[in-house]
Amino acid sequence: MDTWAVDYGLLTREGALLGTPRHYRDSRTEGVAERVFQRVPAQRLYERNGLQHLPFTTIYQLVAEAEESLLGSAAQLLLVPDLLGYWLSGHRGAEATNASTTGLADVRTGRWAPDLVELAGIDPALLPPVHDPGTVLGGLRSEVLAETGLSGAVRLVAVGSHDTASAVVAVPARDERFAYVACGTWGLVGVELEQPVLSAESFAANFTNERGVDGRIRYLRNVMGLWVLQQCLAEWAAADGEQPDLPALLAAAAAVPAGGPVVDVDEPRFLPPGPMVTRVRAAAEEAGHRPPAERAEVVRCVVESLARAFAAAVADAVRLSGHEVDAVHLVGGGARNALLCELTAQACGLPVVAGPVEATALGNVLVQARAHGDLSGPLEDLRALVRGTHETTTYAPRGTRVGSGAL
Repeated sequence: MDTWAVDYGLLTREGALLGTPRHYRDSRTEGVAERVFQRVPAQRLYERNGLQHLPFTTIYQLVAEAEESLLGSAAQLLLVPDLLGYWLSGHRGAEATNASTTGLADVRTGRWAPDLVELAGIDPALLPPVHDPGTVLGGLRSEVLAETGLSGAVRLVAVGSHDTASAVVAVPARDERFAYVACGTWGLVGVELEQPVLSAESFAANFTNERGVDGRIRYLRNVMGLWVLQQCLAEWAAADGEQPDLPALLAAAAAVPAGGPVVDVDEPRFLPPGPMVTRVRAAAEEAGHRPPAERAEVVRCVVESLARAFAAAVADAVRLSGHEVDAVHLVGGGARNALLCELTAQACGLPVVAGPVEATALGNVLVQARAHGDLSGPLEDLRALVRGTHETTTYAPRGTRVGSGAL
């Protein structure tokens, strides 16, 4: 199982779900982090959990949860992928890559930190034991086998249950000198390290240290990602009564002259659902630009702003970690967006290798296969397999395609 991070379900002692899990974009966490920082300074918290400041991190959700009095009836907390796995197998645990996103784990060990758990105001017994990717958790429940028609020893294996952790496994890099952009609704931009970076400069740059498969550190910054474009498309679909032709919009956006407006896509205004086109235009005007008028101009503004944000995050990751890179690997759904890849290569001044699109699913399967003994070796060997079986497209910094499988 792999899903997004930070969200969770609460279970009763009997194992029933206590209420409907809340989504991280829910407004209940507004202002919660600031109240927590009055008790523990933000930089001190960073030194313990290594996480960038995001208002929806699990620790802040739990503080808000306590104010709604649901925690008193809960016996266990399971993050979303672990909750789904529990329903399939009956196993209760917390997989390490997703646990590292909660703000409750020690950045150095990847295990729950008692002082952070106390800060969240929860009973430590709520949190199940942490296990690593590659752990075989057990067989499926008999009722699950009956309902699905499966038979035999169908086992549940822990993978990098944070989808980005699985995606990074499938980055087809030739060596360690790479940066990655796992691009979908969010853009996760960073490098892979052996140890966390917890400096004051890293804290100020809002970089996070999340765990990856095999104990690697995913040193990255969250960028708002294609969410902004998705919301613009939803707004136009509601106005037109049909879905916009995205390929046609992207082609028209590519024809828009360079030098148009760009916005800071990481502004808090872009986080919630809502009238995104209006927000983009307002942000452009406030930044001193002529607001994009036509739809193609809006798309160009969003995509170019994303590319600039990706490039800034890559440059910061290299500067703060000292980890030099020769290429940027863009995986996930964003790899289909040629304009985004071209503009990212231009902004980074580095070749961008696009693909595979389904990196998360591939990384998931690779870790399973290794756990079952069908594959062996370190991440580098798994990546070599991806590189040898999946085509990629390389975009040179000048914005032209180099070809498939060039790097």
